[in-house]
Amino acid sequence: MKKEQLLDLYYQMVLIRRVEERGAELYQAGKIGGFMHLYIGQEAVSTGLIAAREDRDRVITAYRDHGVALNCGISADQVMAELLGKATGMSKGKGGSMHMASTEKNMWGGHAIVGGHLPIASGFALGDQYAKNDNVTICMFGDGATNIGYFHEALNLSKTWGLRVLWVCENNQYGMGTTVERASAVTDIRQKAEGYGMKNGQVNGMNVIDVYDASKKAIEYVRNESQPYFLEIDTYRFRGHSMGDPERYRKAEEVKQWQENDPIGIFNKYLLDKKSATSKILDEIEARVEEEVVKAVEFAEASPEPAMEELFTDIYVD
Repeated sequence: MKKEQLLDLYYQMVLIRRVEERGAELYQAGKIGGFMHLYIGQEAVSTGLIAAREDRDRVITAYRDHGVALNCGISADQVMAELLGKATGMSKGKGGSMHMASTEKNMWGGHAIVGGHLPIASGFALGDQYAKNDNVTICMFGDGATNIGYFHEALNLSKTWGLRVLWVCENNQYGMGTTVERASAVTDIRQKAEGYGMKNGQVNGMNVIDVYDASKKAIEYVRNESQPYFLEIDTYRFRGHSMGDPERYRKAEEVKQWQENDPIGIFNKYLLDKKSATSKILDEIEARVEEEVVKAVEFAEASPEPAMEELFTDIYVD
């Protein structure tokens, strides 16, 4: 990638981190309601993955979706407004944290039901097959979603019908408070794709360049071969499963060990070592992000609540 592209990846990762940190503060202050799942620690995953797609390729994900929305080009203003339930949010304040979506940006959610969006991804790809185009549907989900029926049904059909789906498992080591080892018969989640004769791979999700390279190859395979591909991205969430998680199921030493492998820190060092950036340039990017997030919070807090009649809009499609 060119220098400008690398710096843009750094900007996106820092933006996700700062939006999530500020979101956590607003949640604790009672300004954000409902459930909220932070992406802190997993920034390299969606940043590298979405940088590898073409704009025409759909993205659909689970409820840990704020970072994905930002990577797809949805503004920090709209993300923050949606978190606060304001009319200026991308889902008009009616979706909140877990239901961020933008058809304009080809980002199709944000789905609160674990694994419920996997069959939808197969449906998207089937529609593209009928339309005779070679668009790719990128479906992101957590390791916990691989233990439910929807997962197996969706993968089976995608392979049987030769659907262009890139299945992306964000293995952050825990399904809520349960480790992969306690819930899954195999700890390398990608092995589950073997049962469907599906080509698969695994990559370090703490390194954005590794994620980008692996995703680029996977997307090219899906597009050119008209076959699904399963990519397991190993990562770790630094915060709890959701804002109400007391985190009694993992030791502080474990979290600290992963935090020493911070994806933003790794990429910062990479850019400096490769002389793609100076410390001054990276500091300027971080300062720009800080200012952007401050303005996003101001925009969201000043925005109006949805009108009462909005309860009855966007229910049916013409």
